[in-house]
Amino acid sequence: MRDHAKMRYNGCRDRMSQITLDIPDEVRLALKATQDDLAFRIRFAASVKLYEMGQLSSGAAAQLAGMPKPYFLTHLADYGVTTFDLSEEELIHDRNNA
Repeated sequence: MRDHAKMRYNGCRDRMSQITLDIPDEVRLALKATQDDLAFRIRFAASVKLYEMGQLSSGAAAQLAGMPKPYFLTHLADYGVTTFDLSEEELIHDRNNA
């Protein structure tokens, strides 16, 4: 996901809010990140967590992350989040009814 700095996606032309965070330089240096890289990583991590908690749909989370939905979905595993949250019973049911 290192190519993210090049990625600028705005799938929605709606108004946007801007949030400013104060991040200690020690944190940025410990992560060996530029300011843009750190901003992307925090934004992506927040969108993944909100998706995982069920507070955002995958489309809304991708929009928050600033990336296309397919890219967002394929990188959920980088954070240990599954794309589909189905129980074993649901998976068996789906397999039997396919």
